[in-house]
Amino acid sequence: METILMTAYVLVWPVIVIGTLAVIIRAFAKDARQAKKEGRQII
Repeated sequence: METILMTAYVLVWPVIVIGTLAVIIRAFAKDARQAKKEGRQII
């Protein structure tokens, strides 16, 4: 039982990281498209 819990704990972290990275990339892409549309630099 302890092995299953440890395995689940270890496998959850990549899912959390991928989800967070996806949110950041999606927000950056949205800002980049909006900046391009308005003709301004993103940075």
